[in-house]
Amino acid sequence: MAFQNTLAFAQSLDQADPLRSYRDQFHIPTFNGKDTVYLCGNSLGLQPKAARAALEEEMTKWAELGVEGHFTGDTPWFTYHAALAEPTARLVGALPQEVVVMNQLTVNLHLMLVSFYLPQGQRYKILTEAGAFPSDQYALESQVKFHGFNPDAAIIEVAPRAGEHTLRTEDILAVIREKGSEIALVMMGGVNYYTGQVFDMAAISREAHAAGAICGFDLAHAAGNVPLQLHGWNVDFAVWCTYKYLNSGPGGTSGVFVHERHAKNPDLPRFAGWWGHDQSVRFQMKKGFIPMPGAEGWQLSNSQILPMAVHKASLQMFDQAGMQNLRAKSEQLTGYLEFLINELAQPKEALEVITPKEPSARGCQLSLLVHQNGRELFETLMANGFILDWREPNVIRVAPTPLYNTFEDVFRFGQFLAAHFQK
Repeated sequence: MAFQNTLAFAQSLDQADPLRSYRDQFHIPTFNGKDTVYLCGNSLGLQPKAARAALEEEMTKWAELGVEGHFTGDTPWFTYHAALAEPTARLVGALPQEVVVMNQLTVNLHLMLVSFYLPQGQRYKILTEAGAFPSDQYALESQVKFHGFNPDAAIIEVAPRAGEHTLRTEDILAVIREKGSEIALVMMGGVNYYTGQVFDMAAISREAHAAGAICGFDLAHAAGNVPLQLHGWNVDFAVWCTYKYLNSGPGGTSGVFVHERHAKNPDLPRFAGWWGHDQSVRFQMKKGFIPMPGAEGWQLSNSQILPMAVHKASLQMFDQAGMQNLRAKSEQLTGYLEFLINELAQPKEALEVITPKEPSARGCQLSLLVHQNGRELFETLMANGFILDWREPNVIRVAPTPLYNTFEDVFRFGQFLAAHFQK
């Protein structure tokens, strides 16, 4: 499509957008009596209007039924997580028995590392990307220390080449091949939080397995953002949060994928809890853990009903909109944003997009490296009703998300940037 830098063009794209009605299903924060330009779904997604009703339904059940809410109604609390399995599986490209919604992201990552980081002999290292999200780094560091290793020796970080901001797939694969006999686990983000780069998860999984390693991903910035085929890519495990692109509330619940070849293995090491125990005999209250088949066998405690209710409402929207339709709009929105930034004609020494240009290698987010007075620009944007995200030392992350952002949002952002750089 040939983009145009005009309000009329942006509005024409919005009028032709088959997903335009979804914006009305969200609460848009306001600034001086007008809607903000909210481009921060990669940090916290907006609140679906259906969320309050979903919460009220469970609050009413609690008020009227008390403990009997576990076994009564359309979605009893006892099996509430099971109601989320099929839409979750569709979202991440999995079989329903391969996914479960539980806990929070880093808790789930640790649970997966207990089961899948199994160092033996010289095969004890973990490969990850340099500049991974800090929580992932902390989890990996603490896990290798728990096994008695020095993180400096046990964690291999693949970094971009000199003068580049993103990783080349061939470099990742080359390191896996070179260090393969030493690698126990390849664990990376599906999308790098800082640059917005989408990694080739299928190729990485394939190379990790060829080297004899396990492969897992943190999909915090990928789930609900880019199409996923975890089962088909033969990924061993994955974890993700639901409060970013999945719009399920601050501190919301988390998702887990465990490939069926592992999910049916009761002998795999794991930290056990009673909600992961065979539900047919769970209330016999006997010792001796018998895991539920599938990813459900990694559950620890009762389902988080209130966060899950919000998530259930959000998943229904994703099912209705369709991930492929969302992806098509996302590529167009992000492409329009890139076009408007290029229209600024700023030298690389002033403003640089460090997110890959190829649509297949990025999601909703473009990361703007602002070399001069970046924090000042960010604060000026925020003070004028543009909600974005700042990451040290000098990156503004801009994420137009297809469920509620418009082409006019992107145009207004571009116009503000143009006025700023024309000063």
